Amino acid sequence: MEVNILMSAYNGEKFIAEQIKSIQQQTFTDWQLIIRDDGSHDKTCEIIDSFVKNDNRITLVKAENVGVIKSFYELVKKYPADFSFFSDQDDFWLPDKLQIMLDETKKHDNSKPIMYYTDLKVVDKNLTVLSKSMIRSQSDHANTELVQELTENTVTGCTSMINAALAKEWQDTENIIMHDWYLALVATALGELVYIDRATILYRQHDNNVLGSRTLSKRVKNWTNHWLDKYWWLIDSSQVQAKKLLSFEHLSPQKRSLITDYVSLLEQPLGKRRKILKRNNLRKNKTLHTFIFKTLIITKFAYKK
Repeated sequence: MEVNILMSAYNGEKFIAEQIKSIQQQTFTDWQLIIRDDGSHDKTCEIIDSFVKNDNRITLVKAENVGVIKSFYELVKKYPADFSFFSDQDDFWLPDKLQIMLDETKKHDNSKPIMYYTDLKVVDKNLTVLSKSMIRSQSDHANTELVQELTENTVTGCTSMINAALAKEWQDTENIIMHDWYLALVATALGELVYIDRATILYRQHDNNVLGSRTLSKRVKNWTNHWLDKYWWLIDSSQVQAKKLLSFEHLSPQKRSLITDYVSLLEQPLGKRRKILKRNNLRKNKTLHTFIFKTLIITKFAYKK
């Protein structure tokens, strides 16, 4: 069994050594860590090189800046494996993360596309726990079905692992909001999205996070700064992202119908929009967000497209 850990790094000198050490301390030891540096201009590459010299399981790929989605896509395609884990540069993996997730794979048919993911603990820059469960505090529950993932993603990429069958289905990076969300969609559409109810990483929050958990301060800032435009952007972008799934010929008729309903939702007259929402039970994970989502879809209030 070939196991790859794929990390995209960019100006990560502050925390990347601690993250690599946490990977080296895993109870499962037969892995390869491939780090693609996305054009850093600090000491990130020097730090990684110091690990490469002393651990032949670690490889550094120095490359140009293309952004996180294209960076991970390049890693997935150039370094295929039976199972590929995604890693951020600034978190801390708990020692049994790899073993827990690889044990779960034995319960599933990995000839079909599968994505596995876990819960996480949110911590500050010093690894002090701020939330014991990001799934419960942020999303209320973990998604495993296509209808859930169409409107809202609960997969945090750094907790996830994909099998070779799913990696094969990822063909481009166009119109993708984030790689973890898109791969979760493909998994629910063509195979399986598996949630393991264990926290396997310490998810560090600090000023330089590219993405992060929706802490209260971040939520207030986002919702007061053109929140309506952002909400409509998310709906539009999730529809465009979901439309990519229709190119898969081996979709079941039921899932093709669900996806078609979602991507064409705003093109329909009021009565049909109501019927589509009800028929498919399209929703968000939390009650308030579902109310806002359905209200906007039905009224098209401030919709500019």
